[in-house]
Amino acid sequence: MKLNVEAIQGKVVAKVGGSMDTVAAPSFQKELETWIAKGDKAFVVDVSELEYITSAGLRSILAVAKKIKADQGTISFCGLDGMVKEVFEMSFFTQMFPIHGTLDEALGS
Repeated sequence: MKLNVEAIQGKVVAKVGGSMDTVAAPSFQKELETWIAKGDKAFVVDVSELEYITSAGLRSILAVAKKIKADQGTISFCGLDGMVKEVFEMSFFTQMFPIHGTLDEALGS
C-alpha cells in the first residue's frame, strides 16, 4: 500500500494507493489516528490510486471514521473507481460517507 498524508487547504488528505488489505490496513489506521490525536478534524481520503480493498481495509476506515465523528470531525472520500467503487457501493459506504469525484471537489466542500 502506498500512503501519503498531508495537510492541504485546512484538511488532512490521505492519498492511498495499491492494496489495502490485512497487512496494510493497520498502517492506514495508525497514520490517521496520529493526525486525529493532533486535533485535526477534517479528513479527505483520496482512493484514486487504490486498486484493491479487503474487509480489513473497510474495518480500518470504519474505525478511523468512528474516532473522527466522535471528535465532531468529518471524513469524505474521492476518486472512487473500479473494484474499490463496487466494494464501497456493496458495503453501503457510499451512503455512509460523502463521496466526491475528485480531490479538488472534496477540498472545496
